Amino acid sequence: MASRLQQLPVDETVLLRLSHSNLKTFSSDIRLSLQTTVESVKEKLWRKCGTSVDSMCLELYDDAGSKVSNLDDGSRSLGFYSPLDGYRLHIIDLDPSSVTSGGWLEDTSLVEKYKISDEAYDKRDGTFKKFKEKIASQNPSAFEPKITDNHMEDLCMNVKVGDRCEVEPGAKRGLVKFVGKAESLAPGFWIGVQYDEPLGKHDGMVKGTRYFECPPLHGAVVRPDKVKVGDYPERDIFEEDEI
Repeated sequence: MASRLQQLPVDETVLLRLSHSNLKTFSSDIRLSLQTTVESVKEKLWRKCGTSVDSMCLELYDDAGSKVSNLDDGSRSLGFYSPLDGYRLHIIDLDPSSVTSGGWLEDTSLVEKYKISDEAYDKRDGTFKKFKEKIASQNPSAFEPKITDNHMEDLCMNVKVGDRCEVEPGAKRGLVKFVGKAESLAPGFWIGVQYDEPLGKHDGMVKGTRYFECPPLHGAVVRPDKVKVGDYPERDIFEEDEI
């Protein structure tokens, strides 16, 4: 039995850099098992960049920038193409109507924004503004700040750029990229986070001010009381499918 166990293949991994045909600022690293099929790799990349599996083509480049091969057989393992640490996996999106096309994921100025005048908003019933005014008239202390600025600053003392973290609600994991005041948002202290998955709202630029760099839709700026730092490794999306 022992000799048979010794002959089992080792599940080796490789660390690859990622790039994307439509997202010029997209840059990330990913560690993958060499036993994983190309189809499974596409499933994981879809969650990182938004390109659907059916519209995704993959190209492998070496660390000198020379093309090694097309990963065109979804049933083959990644190891069949002999990638090495530091190689680049280039994602090509073939769908002209993809969410990644046209540049709007990277340039929000291209997105048409809905606007309403103050006068039209005031005429509407059931708005949060009217609800807030009603509650405030019944209980003037209802909307007074419950957490002081000093408390937020104290929370920031335990957080530093580079810390792994988890953000509530949703237990979203990521990396701390910014700690401090963000006056373009609101007074007080904030923490900028790069999520492991595209669960954010931007790439680190908020209201015309860049607070940090990260891939599109991976960035968020939240209050310190929403952030817990500690040993929060990146989740493996395949863990739930394994026994």
